[in-house]
Amino acid sequence: MTIPARLCQNFGDKRTGEWPTLVDLHPEWGPFGAPLFDGPEARSLARVGVIDIGSNSVRFVVFDGAARSPAYYFNEKILCGLGAEFAETGRLHSQGRVRALSALTRFAVLARAMDVSPLLTVATAAVRDAEDGPEFRAEVLAQTGLEIRLLEGSEEARLSAQGVLLGWPGAEGLICDIGGSSTELAEVLGSGVVGTRRTSDLGPLKLMGIKGGKKAIHTHIKDRVAALVADFPTRPKRLFLVGGSWRAIARVDMVRRDYPLRVLHEYRMTPKAIMATIKHIGETAPEALRAETGTSAERMRLVPLASLVLKELVRQLRPEEIAISSYGLREGLLYDQMSHTLRHRDPLIEAARHGEASSARQPGFGRALYRFVEPVFSGARPDKKRLIRAACLLHDVSWRAHPDYRAQVCFDNATRANLGGLTHGERVYLGLALLHRYKPSRSGTGFNTGLLELLPEAQVREAETLGRAMRFGAMFAVANPVDHGQLKLRPKRRELILTLSTDEGRNLFGEVALARFNALASALGVEPIVKGAQLTER
Repeated sequence: MTIPARLCQNFGDKRTGEWPTLVDLHPEWGPFGAPLFDGPEARSLARVGVIDIGSNSVRFVVFDGAARSPAYYFNEKILCGLGAEFAETGRLHSQGRVRALSALTRFAVLARAMDVSPLLTVATAAVRDAEDGPEFRAEVLAQTGLEIRLLEGSEEARLSAQGVLLGWPGAEGLICDIGGSSTELAEVLGSGVVGTRRTSDLGPLKLMGIKGGKKAIHTHIKDRVAALVADFPTRPKRLFLVGGSWRAIARVDMVRRDYPLRVLHEYRMTPKAIMATIKHIGETAPEALRAETGTSAERMRLVPLASLVLKELVRQLRPEEIAISSYGLREGLLYDQMSHTLRHRDPLIEAARHGEASSARQPGFGRALYRFVEPVFSGARPDKKRLIRAACLLHDVSWRAHPDYRAQVCFDNATRANLGGLTHGERVYLGLALLHRYKPSRSGTGFNTGLLELLPEAQVREAETLGRAMRFGAMFAVANPVDHGQLKLRPKRRELILTLSTDEGRNLFGEVALARFNALASALGVEPIVKGAQLTER
């Protein structure tokens, strides 16, 4: 993940691209910065609730936003189809309205029971455009006490873009959010700023109401997309897709390509791959696609029309790459609640620190472990050191798992966790490092070797080495290992030197520690040298 220089203006180094860490204000925290998740500013985000009334679904999410990466304390969705038949009637779907009111009544009770604050209730295109939208809002207020805030199309686009920024700080390109009744485009400028925003009626539920058959639908999509993208003349490097229909298409793409990691967030596709998948969708029965992907019938009925919209967007925008974002409007509302400082913290590091504080046997040791192993990786780029920091913070959060499965659990937690700011390759790198922190080899772990396709061989070896470094460093389970032993890698001389500087360090360096030190040196392809100890075996 490339860290934009603008994020380093206040606290980091513009030349190295280091993530801002508030080092100047809190030098004792070193490269990790001062923790924010335990401060009053972050704790106030511990129960942020969002009720999102869309054209197809009504969803209630409660975020624990204190860790900067959104943790989903509660998440429930009802596919009500409020926007179904809107093109014919101009009104909310009658049965969908009953189901939505029932769901909102339940959500209001849950929100009170969970002491959610703030609770943000928003509605998009269906309620916004429907003739009986005001009547529905009044009914909801009277029955549930929920006051619905209507989002205009441009505001919906802005919030969706902010949701992407929550998971991709420094994202640059175009955000495309598809709902049941509308599609929005928004520009993100790589500086945390949302630029031009546009909205259209290109939602599958509205497209279903177009008369004249397939030809009329194709013509309508082509004309609407042309109008939508007219104000975005520059070819975007990346098109970020937000919305359930896009995610369903991405699942089809994963199955078609036999992709080894079924995590939608940060899933990347080329325009060529998208076109092949859209063709596959057009040639395959919806029931077969559902069976392949586990997509609901309500969602799958929207996918064929959504795929036609995507095909035209890709054709006219000509992006270099397409990426799926699991974060959108709801996460954008959480982002709205964050301060400037919290927004600009690294979501990966903050989430890892939160995980360590809540689950590790020795919270705070991860920072000390990083200082101990860092000399082995002193030549690593800033983006790689960021992963090393995260691995050190997470190195012991799965200690409660059964010892026979601990390595596998570590890998699964890293690759499947709800974390922002991680490419799929970086997930595998982090997972491998944590696996090898507990186990020297991958045999017997149930490891999916296909995942190695997501990382170059050199990075696979580097992740294994990091795991061995943490495995050795964990033997010095004292507050500050560097007070008792220091590592130094001398690549030109092909030597890894451990200098034991205290009696406590010498006492900690037993037979198992020696074996792990030798294993680390072997992974580096260098000679192990121990100074200041009675045990000097090589």
